[in-house]
Amino acid sequence: MVTINLSTLQTLLFTVGPFLIPRLLSYYRSQRAAAQSSPVPIQATPRQVFRSLNVLFISAFIALISSLPYFSPENIFAITSSRLQTPNDVLFTRLGLMRPSTTLTDSDQRLKLRLASLDARCLYFTYGPDVLTNCPFCISDEPNTYFYYALPSLLIPHLLHLFALGLATSSAVSGKHGSRWRTSAMMLGTAFALIDCYWVGTHDSKANTRVPRPEDLDLFHWHMRTLRGLSICVADATLALLLWAASTNRIFAVPPNTAERMEAAMKVLESMRGRLGAVGIVRNVAARDKGLRQRGDAYWAREGRVMEEVMADREVVDGMRNALGGRISVSKVEEEARKYADAIVVWQEGEEGG
Repeated sequence: MVTINLSTLQTLLFTVGPFLIPRLLSYYRSQRAAAQSSPVPIQATPRQVFRSLNVLFISAFIALISSLPYFSPENIFAITSSRLQTPNDVLFTRLGLMRPSTTLTDSDQRLKLRLASLDARCLYFTYGPDVLTNCPFCISDEPNTYFYYALPSLLIPHLLHLFALGLATSSAVSGKHGSRWRTSAMMLGTAFALIDCYWVGTHDSKANTRVPRPEDLDLFHWHMRTLRGLSICVADATLALLLWAASTNRIFAVPPNTAERMEAAMKVLESMRGRLGAVGIVRNVAARDKGLRQRGDAYWAREGRVMEEVMADREVVDGMRNALGGRISVSKVEEEARKYADAIVVWQEGEEGG
């Protein structure tokens, strides 16, 4: 079986990265250009999407915090600067001197019994101190027993991550904006869990037996904790960015279907019909009220005189002729005005008849 460790992953990223990253950037630019040229306008972030972003932010924050060294279990070889081959008594004597009461705790005593062999110490770097201390059925001659005991603790962060992804992309929380990403998000979370279990299960725990110095030891368990938290954090941040960009129609914009366009058009028509009806009511009131009618007649008489004076000015006439000469057909404008007036008269007659 091929073992994939962190150095292999680093080599793979440095090999594939220069070819993959430019293509991802090109794909992003093409999607953004398509969104900008799309008839779907950019909109504000929907309220439902804010709830999904909050869920993803909390998940990413917890994952990031969990990857910090402060929350990692202690490594007795690192804090005592001991080699893997350091005798058990010497190792735990150093550890006891570092305890507050200069005596070993109960968990230290149990761990001391488990670290009697070199194979157990190698497994310590793979699965951490909790598994070595508390596993009731694990034996060094069968390393898989340690993996079986560690499997629930490996899956718990990913199950919580899948729960957060499912909640953030559920239709009840994010509506249609998040449900379109639900399948991809769940597949990504499941892939993280499978890859994590595969790396831990196939890790060569005996690689540290060939390391002469303590600083060169492969702290696999601690590195995986950090990588696990950072991966979940980056995945949540990426999903949040995609969800926000897609919901605001910046990229991956989905045009509305025929039913949605018809519904929007009907709403606009209803709004315009209501406004025109209000205008008609105001005009009827103004026409029937003597004072308002006289004020309207006076306004239009004064407006007519002002426009006659303006149009009689020679400079205005020359300026209009220079600006509009040859570009506007007077006969065409008159024909459009006649059609517009006829349409208004027909609409008013229909309103009065209704």
